[in-house]
Amino acid sequence: MDPYEHQNKHIISPLDKPIVEVVKEVIIQVNEPGEEGTLVDHLAELRKQIIKGIAVFLIFFIGVFSSINMWFPYVTRGNELIVLGPLEVVKFYMSISTTISLGLSLPFLSHFIWQFVKPGLKTKESSFIGLYSPLMLVLFVIGIAFGYFVVNPLSYQFLINIGEINFEVMVSAGEYVHFLIMTTVPLGLLFELPIIAMFLSAIGILTSDKMKNVRKWSYVILGIISTMMTPPDIISDLLIMIPMILLYEISILLVMKLERRQLLNEEPSISQE
Repeated sequence: MDPYEHQNKHIISPLDKPIVEVVKEVIIQVNEPGEEGTLVDHLAELRKQIIKGIAVFLIFFIGVFSSINMWFPYVTRGNELIVLGPLEVVKFYMSISTTISLGLSLPFLSHFIWQFVKPGLKTKESSFIGLYSPLMLVLFVIGIAFGYFVVNPLSYQFLINIGEINFEVMVSAGEYVHFLIMTTVPLGLLFELPIIAMFLSAIGILTSDKMKNVRKWSYVILGIISTMMTPPDIISDLLIMIPMILLYEISILLVMKLERRQLLNEEPSISQE
């Protein structure tokens, strides 16, 4: 006699059911009436946008990589670089081509992401992102330009001058491109601070009063983030902290303006009631 046999056993767990019945129940739950789309539809749409994004990136990558000699002077800026092996040449070209290709394909990638997430957003969130998405791209480009034209050359020369006091400085191509990316791309992300603040305010999470109350702590957090995302030298830290503080103060002003606009929009509805 089987000690584990129960003639009158009732099914109390999905593990007790045949796998076919479990799959059927999952499909029925996913396709319940009132749902805007099935899980399969969402996955298919995500797959479609990912393929489109990869295709655009590959097109730009092939174009940039095949014309790398045209981009090379803008990357090196006349600095004498050395390579420590044949593979470092490939890494250098691949890093530069990947970074430039991502920058060029960013508007297209943002549009593909927007097409995927738009159906799942609320009306307020959708209208906000649709209105300010061009400004997000502009701020990102400004941050990249600030890093390329200001932060990178000043901090690079500062570190080289310190090194020349006691050492014969020879910069490898791999280290140089890593330093270049570290002083440009993170700044593009940090310059999105005003848009992030306005978005959080639009959905009711952040207010200008809260931003004023935590101003000092926000400066500390911004300093830590900027230090972690950029090279550890005092010149880079100062060059980044100053615009970050200005952007934070601008964010407070923008949030206050947004709050006043929302208040004015609510007053007519209140008076009609």
